[in-house]
This record gives sequence, structure tokens and C-alpha cells, in this order.
Amino acid sequence: MNTKLTLTIEEDVIKRAKDFAKQQNRSLSDIIENYLKSITKNKVEDKDEELPPIVKSLKGAFKNVGDIDYKEERMKRLEKKYL
Repeated sequence: MNTKLTLTIEEDVIKRAKDFAKQQNRSLSDIIENYLKSITKNKVEDKDEELPPIVKSLKGAFKNVGDIDYKEERMKRLEKKYL
């Protein structure tokens, strides 16, 4: 559902914005609506949308084991495997 919104903006800003919208073949309302959507979108949703489906399906499957020195852990496992 669309609703009207009244804004108070400097005239020169409105003129530049209308010129920009015309160059983009878009309405000024569309540009402003998309801008407002982008700044009000939940950051967690953004991260979830960027993930491929297979990664999304694995999200939360592994438990956090706390602070680990991954380089040290890797070296231990390689030593165990090859020595």
C-alpha cells in the first residue's frame, strides 16, 4: 500500500534530484523509496541474503568452541597426520 509523504527539502536539491531521476529513467519517488528501504533493512537479513543456499542450510549447525588459535591447531593436526 502506497502512502503520500510530505518532505521539506531545499529547492536546488529537489531540482538536482529530479534531473538525476530523469537521467536514470526513474521517478524521484522510486529512488527515495529504494534509498529508504536500503537504509532501514536489517543487517542480519542482508547477511543472510548474501549467503548461498547451501551455506544458509549449514548456518547454526556448528557450535562455537570459543577462542582458538587456528594456526596452532592446524599445525598440531598436520603434525599428527604426517609425523
